[in-house]
Amino acid sequence: MRRLWVAGAAALLAGCVGTPSLSGSMGAPSFAALQQMCSAAPVNYGNDAQSVYTTFYDAYVANRRGKVSTADYCSFQTAIAQNYTTLGSSSDPQARNQWVAFFLDQRAKAVSWRAAVDPTLRSG
Repeated sequence: MRRLWVAGAAALLAGCVGTPSLSGSMGAPSFAALQQMCSAAPVNYGNDAQSVYTTFYDAYVANRRGKVSTADYCSFQTAIAQNYTTLGSSSDPQARNQWVAFFLDQRAKAVSWRAAVDPTLRSG
């Protein structure tokens, strides 16, 4: 029984370590701060906030390291905000599916940008 508790605690800790806080951390700006870089009015992403924050943060790292210009970073954020507003916040399942497909493409783009400048994300 003790092993089960230890394994559960380790799994929980691994999940916490791998998921950045929306309020930021040492060296990582908060979700609100990332949004304020490009827009005065932050978007409420609801249940998608954690995923959007992670995506914005990956793109932010690429921006800070010179892979992505600030204009491109802000355009990236704006496109996500616009698509979330029209599709992601909809109660229509088809619109929501379109948001998910769009967002997954944007997530892949952000990871690709970050991997180009962050050796910890490269395989090998």
